[in-house]
Amino acid sequence: MAGVTVAARPTVDRSRVAGWLQDYGVYAAVGVLLVFNVAFTANFLSVANFRTQLVEAAPVCVVALGMALVIGTEGVDLSVGAVMALSAALVPLYLGYDTMTAVVVALAAGLACGLFNGFLVAYLGIQPIVATLALLVGGRGLALVIAHGQLVQLYNPTFLSLGAGDLLGIPISVLVAAVLAVVAGLLVQRTTFGRRIVAIGGNRAASRLAGLPVRRVLVGVYAICGVLAGVAGVLATARLSASDPANVGLLMELSAITAVVVGGTPLTGGRIRVLGTVMGALLMQLVRATLIKHNLPDSTAQMVQAAIIVAAVYAARERSSR
Repeated sequence: MAGVTVAARPTVDRSRVAGWLQDYGVYAAVGVLLVFNVAFTANFLSVANFRTQLVEAAPVCVVALGMALVIGTEGVDLSVGAVMALSAALVPLYLGYDTMTAVVVALAAGLACGLFNGFLVAYLGIQPIVATLALLVGGRGLALVIAHGQLVQLYNPTFLSLGAGDLLGIPISVLVAAVLAVVAGLLVQRTTFGRRIVAIGGNRAASRLAGLPVRRVLVGVYAICGVLAGVAGVLATARLSASDPANVGLLMELSAITAVVVGGTPLTGGRIRVLGTVMGALLMQLVRATLIKHNLPDSTAQMVQAAIIVAAVYAARERSSR
């Protein structure tokens, strides 16, 4: 009828929803999982269980911190799992000298791998996914050659304390992850290097025209990622009480990328959320632990991680497109 107006239906701004999910979805997901486990998982609130979850999440968190820096430059490092395996393979070769020597050699191997990746990306112009894919394949193969394809049991109590020991009642591996998270946060928020990482990820061409040392920053970022993967390899080896390059770091790149993306760092670069990355690593561990405790296979956890990646990437795409 004439003169009659129909009120428009209120619409949901999908970009705002996507933005909220990208910024705070990881915190909500962790909260939901905690509530679910408190209600339906036996002995979830025990101190031993919380300790186990944090210790298991520590290597993922350490690797994810390095991955966040790389993704912040609009790159990706698929070799982190292989670098962990390489570090694990080197530990027993030098553990006879002392623990410090073995750890330094393992971290030096991670640094060398990171510098190699950074050189390929920054100076040869190879796409990050291709450059790091080469080391993903070759790195684990080299680790298996070094270890002669065998698992090596470790008995050095000082080294093993890195995986099972406490300091002031807190697991050493958790303390290492926490300290590295604080350092990464300060690096991103308070240093010129961190601001350059974000600027290069936002617009590499403009950063180059502005006179920023793009190549050196990229090499530095991949080097840091390699060192952190080496740290995670040491922690995982100490936790297992054995050097097992065939399994250490297996599919770690999937967990690390998921933790970073779910934590709010977009794959398009230009933004790094350190706290979100830490919570993303914790979320990945809680998802895996919840499924296992409810008698679902570990392969199901991997499929859930893949689904989480798709959802997080879609939320980021929806936010940026609007």
